[in-house]
Amino acid sequence: MNKPQVLLFILFISLGTVFSGQAQSKKKIEIEYAGKLTIDEENYPGAKILTRDDAQQVHIVHGGANMWCDKAIHYSQENFIEAYGNVNIKQGDTINVNSQYVEYSGITQLAFASGDVVLEDPNSTISSDTLYFDRVKQQAFYRSGGTVVKDSSGTITSRIGRYYMDIKKYQFVKDVVMVNNDSKINSDYFDFYSDTGHAYLFGPSTITTENSKTYCENGFYDTENEVGYALKNARIDYDNRIIEGDSLYFDDTRKFASASNNIKVTDTINKSIIKGHYAEVFKEKDSLFITKRALAITIQEKDSVYIHADKIMVTGKEDNRIINAYYNAKIYKSDLSGKSDSIFSSQKTGLTKLINISRFKSGDKFSTKRKPIMWNLENQMTGDTIHLISNNETEKIDSLLVFENAFIISKDTISDNGYNQIYGLRLVGLFNDKNELRQVDITKNAESIFYARNDLQELIGIDKAKSGSISMLFADGEIEEYTRYNQINGNLYPESKYPEKERFLKGFDWREEERPRSVEDLFKDDPPLNLPVIKGLDDYIPQEDFVDQAMLDRVKQAEDHAKTNKDTVSKASRNLPSKSPTDSLKVSNKKETHQKPVDVDKSKK
Repeated sequence: MNKPQVLLFILFISLGTVFSGQAQSKKKIEIEYAGKLTIDEENYPGAKILTRDDAQQVHIVHGGANMWCDKAIHYSQENFIEAYGNVNIKQGDTINVNSQYVEYSGITQLAFASGDVVLEDPNSTISSDTLYFDRVKQQAFYRSGGTVVKDSSGTITSRIGRYYMDIKKYQFVKDVVMVNNDSKINSDYFDFYSDTGHAYLFGPSTITTENSKTYCENGFYDTENEVGYALKNARIDYDNRIIEGDSLYFDDTRKFASASNNIKVTDTINKSIIKGHYAEVFKEKDSLFITKRALAITIQEKDSVYIHADKIMVTGKEDNRIINAYYNAKIYKSDLSGKSDSIFSSQKTGLTKLINISRFKSGDKFSTKRKPIMWNLENQMTGDTIHLISNNETEKIDSLLVFENAFIISKDTISDNGYNQIYGLRLVGLFNDKNELRQVDITKNAESIFYARNDLQELIGIDKAKSGSISMLFADGEIEEYTRYNQINGNLYPESKYPEKERFLKGFDWREEERPRSVEDLFKDDPPLNLPVIKGLDDYIPQEDFVDQAMLDRVKQAEDHAKTNKDTVSKASRNLPSKSPTDSLKVSNKKETHQKPVDVDKSKK
């Protein structure tokens, strides 16, 4: 060892001996190595100026942490150090901080770093112009903009950020943006766990992927598995579909979403809306399933069409959407309504089918009630299957087809218990421009009962006959004229001589009480709806002040220690972050909604 190095070593030993006897609340900062030591009392009173040499940087140790720098100013009395140039701090095998400048108090154990600051741990990297590192609480904090990089999870930027090292949790505030290969997240308040990649979103937030855009004001997203939940004003945009609901779950890898409670799915291309309280959407398969008060609305300028059933499925590309409504299906528009076991509707062809499911035996009484039925004005039409054909361009009904056991009934306008009735194997109906049934043709084995009246609406008699077919013209819902073809028999009876048992054709079933006369009537037979309560995600917990009372107590301790020797202000307090208005902003999500419980991992919330 050469002479200058020996003298320097002796000087360090001596300084350590001088101060070792003084009462200390914290361990002293130790200088492990310095290439040169100088004193400049004029500019740095009470300090030692340490600089590196060609061999290595200045090496400083305190409480299990090591610091290297090109130059250091050591205020040993205050247990405080300023480090300049290529500063590197290492704490065990986990924390590595690089910057151009650091201030550190051995009493408060708070480090202030500035100039190209980078903090690394095994899970992530923080970059900022300035960074505060509290070694007591094991927290890092920035408030002038910063960036966090997490390998597979991507890059997160925010105005304010805080890292809780013991639980690997980041808490970001204001202008938060997360970007990775698969998604982009924008949020006001964003909690992120670096070891799991789990993100919790608060306030207005969006998650944008190649396949979707999700909005919520309270949500969860697993950045590694690309699944999440959206709550509070939640909405998912899938190309031409918009999904809204109290609770939305989404899986971007499967291009799948499900929704619970108060759901609305809007098809922007086909001008249709699907509503209900539980739904599943498979984007890749172009399919939508919805139940619990399911309602499909085809929006038309003059008169929208409503379909309700226990379950509704919408399939097909946007140019060929197919609606299938299963069980207790009903259809309504202002001038027409109907019921059946199931309803099929093609938005492209304009074909709507009312179908009777074969799960009921033909002899069952219940089966009769389930036969498809339609009402137009005062006419009731039933049959085994009913087809309704519409013109999508004009939004008008063109024709009606009833297959097998066609039965049309209209109540006589005057008599108490009189009904005009026509039965046959097949019915073809044509509508006028007002969507009113104008012409009806019954073919094969036609039977009829008409209440014949004169121009004064006086009853002439009751006409009952059988024929090969019947053609009728209607006006304002009433029979205007009719023509029988290949008549087999027929009689016109005076009402007084008409046999009571002959007043109804076989299979007569007047079902006026079932007729939906409004959209609300579509649901009148549904059982009570009890929606489960969704537990949701925890409310946002705002950041506590980084400079809390515990830190202020440490700063006071440092100030008291400094004043025991000199009447000066402690350097430990000169760069404390002042409280920002945004630090105390709160987001409240305390709104109880009747929803399905959300099963997410909240063990770290």
